[in-house]
Amino acid sequence: MRIHRLQIENYKSSVVLIVKPKIHFMALKEKIKNNPQLKSMVLKAMIPRNRARPRLWVRWFINPFVHHKGKRTGICKSARIDVLPYYKFSLGDDSIIEDFATINNGVGDVFIGKRSRIGLGSTLIGPLKVGNDVLIAQNVVLSALNHKYEDDTLPISRQGFTKNAIVVEDEVWIAANCVILSGVTIGKHAIVSAGSVVRRNVPSYSIVTGNPAKVIKRQNPETKIWEWKI
Repeated sequence: MRIHRLQIENYKSSVVLIVKPKIHFMALKEKIKNNPQLKSMVLKAMIPRNRARPRLWVRWFINPFVHHKGKRTGICKSARIDVLPYYKFSLGDDSIIEDFATINNGVGDVFIGKRSRIGLGSTLIGPLKVGNDVLIAQNVVLSALNHKYEDDTLPISRQGFTKNAIVVEDEVWIAANCVILSGVTIGKHAIVSAGSVVRRNVPSYSIVTGNPAKVIKRQNPETKIWEWKI
């Protein structure tokens, strides 16, 4: 009741009272991230052992208040949204995540822009950013994570990982069955042909294909004509 009286009597005080919990949450978040023992305890509480999907209480009672979903978004019933509160997840206005797609922010933020579509069975593992008006077709994998393997005295599963953000700029079309590897940037209005494996950056207004993917066509900036490069 005291808080309600302060809000009525002093508008500035009410602003302070609203902002403070957010500051405390951010401080707690940083404390957990910087304390390995505490982080391990929190992870066990949030995620079952050897699983990637957070527990039901995290999905129901924490994620809706932490992550952002824009207007008229669609997440189909069979999609797996394996997102946790300590990294960000954002889905822009009018964007769709189709059935059997998986979104995972366990090791980095995942941002999906406006009017973008994540196709059936596709997998996005952060950290990554997908722009506006992006088409990602069926069974596409974008993984910003790599497992370490150099120590031959340990199983690969126990050696940790590296991560390097993926960026997919506006108006990109990634066709079915493609793999986009960590650290790649796909430029604006580029096209990745079906079945391609992308290991290096893709220029804007170009078409790439193959394994490893190479530029086969590119728009001439002066004539606006798409010209073959092979």
